Amino acid sequence: MQKKILSYTLRIGIVLVLAAAGWYLWQTWNAKNVKSLDERFEIETVKRGDIRQTVTANGTINPVVIVNVGTQVSGTVKKLHADFNDSVSQGQVLLELDPTLFRANVEQSRGNVANAQASYRLAVANEKRMRELFDQEYVTRQDLDQAVQAREAAVAQKRTAEGQLARDEANLRYSIIRSPVSGVVVSRQVDVGQTVAASFQTPTLFQIAQDLRRMQIDTNVAEADIGKVKVGQTVDFTVDAFPGRTFVGKVHQIRLSPIIQQNVVTYDAVVSVDNSDLSLLPGMTAYISVVVDSRDDVPLVPAAALRFRPPADESGAGPDNGHGGTKAGSHARMSGPRVFVVRGDSIAPVSVELGITDGRNVEITGGGLKTGDRVVVQNKASGSRNGSTRRMRVF
Repeated sequence: MQKKILSYTLRIGIVLVLAAAGWYLWQTWNAKNVKSLDERFEIETVKRGDIRQTVTANGTINPVVIVNVGTQVSGTVKKLHADFNDSVSQGQVLLELDPTLFRANVEQSRGNVANAQASYRLAVANEKRMRELFDQEYVTRQDLDQAVQAREAAVAQKRTAEGQLARDEANLRYSIIRSPVSGVVVSRQVDVGQTVAASFQTPTLFQIAQDLRRMQIDTNVAEADIGKVKVGQTVDFTVDAFPGRTFVGKVHQIRLSPIIQQNVVTYDAVVSVDNSDLSLLPGMTAYISVVVDSRDDVPLVPAAALRFRPPADESGAGPDNGHGGTKAGSHARMSGPRVFVVRGDSIAPVSVELGITDGRNVEITGGGLKTGDRVVVQNKASGSRNGSTRRMRVF
């Protein structure tokens, strides 16, 4: 009897030990299962905040007005009176061509004018004399007509000579190149001793920026984004010369002429810039960002969460809730934007309605997501912010 009692007690003890061990193992496994979501996935919380949707583009900084100064006559550069970065005023002498030939032509034309004036005076005197003789009937009408014709020809020759003189004097004046505007010389393309030839196309000698305190950025905005850009919008931009510094401008003009390169269509959006401190130089590359829309204090979800797909969703396999998997089934038939939200010890899909995006975060305008929800952003096992090879457009 005593042996039976001992055996019964031993059996009860073994059962109790096994039960305690099972309970301990179950608690340990359950704890691992709960925290396995954080081990397997990168999870972020839906928060409220401000968001700005922008259009980005690159462009070149240019003066608003830049004047190409050329020459109307050919010759050899004798003197230079302006150089790079010089400030010049309107009418200031920039360059002189060798005037020797021009002066010789002027002297020759002056001689031709004097000769034509002498011929004209003689023709006038002859005409007067012929009229007096004709009145006394000493000469015929033909003689008088010839005298009149000689006087008219002398007038024409005199005008031709005077015109040639005026042209030669103008060419002499053109041998001195003057600035047509006040500004800063940004380019000089000639040197002393160089010969410039003004034939079919006027050569450019200088480039003068009228006012470097007012600049503009000529940008190439993509065809898909140009509809969002409006005149008057604020533009933030940076340049490589000043890392960490952000400049501000405004959209001044959207030019209607398209720019087509390799079947890619872009448009020139002109941005006006205040350059009062003269820090920006012509030709710098500007990286602009145009704020096209904004929202304040709205629910935001990481854009990567919209691209995330769990491995089970890709393969079409069923859920594996015993190992921290997903509750598959209904989400396999869902369409449209969705995110995966932590629900207890698993994740579940939630449909969402989207607003604007800044590329990193997306505004949530509707759906089953709310502030404070924890959404899956990345599958840590894959090392990617998308568990699949598929991609989904956020906007």
